[in-house]
Amino acid sequence: MFGNKSISSIIILSILLLPCILHAQKTKNQLQKEKQENLQKIEEAEKILAQTQGKKNNTLGQLSALNQRIKTQEALVGSIRKEIGLLNEEIGENNNIIAALEEDLDQLKEEYAAMVYATHKANRGFNRLTFLFSAASFNQFLMRLKYMEQYGETRKKQGEQIGKVQDALSGQITIIQSRMSEKSILLAEQLKEGKSLAKLRSSKTRLVASLQKEESKLAKDLKERRKAVAKLEKYINDIIREEMAKARLAEKSAEASLKLSTNFAENKSKLPWPVKGFVAQKFGRQNHPILKRIVLESTGIQIQTSQGERVKSIFEGEVSMIAFVKYLGNTLLISHGDYFTVYAGLKEVFVKKGQKISTGQELGTVLTNKEGVSELKFEIRKNDKPLDPQLWLSRN
Repeated sequence: MFGNKSISSIIILSILLLPCILHAQKTKNQLQKEKQENLQKIEEAEKILAQTQGKKNNTLGQLSALNQRIKTQEALVGSIRKEIGLLNEEIGENNNIIAALEEDLDQLKEEYAAMVYATHKANRGFNRLTFLFSAASFNQFLMRLKYMEQYGETRKKQGEQIGKVQDALSGQITIIQSRMSEKSILLAEQLKEGKSLAKLRSSKTRLVASLQKEESKLAKDLKERRKAVAKLEKYINDIIREEMAKARLAEKSAEASLKLSTNFAENKSKLPWPVKGFVAQKFGRQNHPILKRIVLESTGIQIQTSQGERVKSIFEGEVSMIAFVKYLGNTLLISHGDYFTVYAGLKEVFVKKGQKISTGQELGTVLTNKEGVSELKFEIRKNDKPLDPQLWLSRN
């Protein structure tokens, strides 16, 4: 009957929408995970920013920390926006289900009302027993009895179907009310985090304006740093050339060196980070954030972190060099066969030259400068060729 057709349409609609619902739930879980990761990154960035703001003078380290804080805040706002978009999709799908259920319910009620009316009309001046016993034959009597039973059963099923559709409709209405409530909470959260983002951007504008007034000091600091980096580069290149020369002479260790090099290369994009934090300066050439027409060139990356953070080895190897350079602090060079890693900007060093190192072993603590900035200069090289460390480290 038509009632069965209505129920079947509900079942078909549910089956068609089930993959969408399951996908939405999976995406929702992913977004909530992403949101929690962003909140954790915000906490870390806030900690680093607070340490740079502890000093009265404005610094490039403070600007880097503020940029990272803005970046993490933008990611959080983006996650919330995606969640709201997903909820809008869910609400739209639930509205479609509700519309279909309401249509089926109307059809079932119309059909049931028609059956009740037909029964009432047929019963006026008509007795069921008379209808049964007026049968011309016993077979006709049985057929009429069976018809009456089927008709009664149909009315009963029709009533049950109406109840089921009403329950399903009530359930969908509850779901959509819950989603609307979630959306309301997320919209309020989006507004709040959006205001925080606007404040951070305003702080950055003020900080950049303040730093632009100190161009002469920034230029002087940059000159000193470049001298220190050049000195360090010479140390590193001299040691690497010595190591390469030793490797050519020591044929007996060639097999072990090749194996270590191969293992290192096979772990590209999967190597652990040497310290928690964010990349304040990338590999290669970038424009100076304040000084116009000044291009910075880096053979590694600068990882800004929290005060007292411990630096760890990203792979097994051997300490080839420990050097101290004014302005940069202590530097470690660790060999991994044909590959080398550089850790510059250490306050304390926990290892010695010639020591075998395991992956994840603590090498020392990061140096915090007078401006409150804690930063590790990290490099990866194949022999004497610098490589982009972010291509080798796991996604942070």
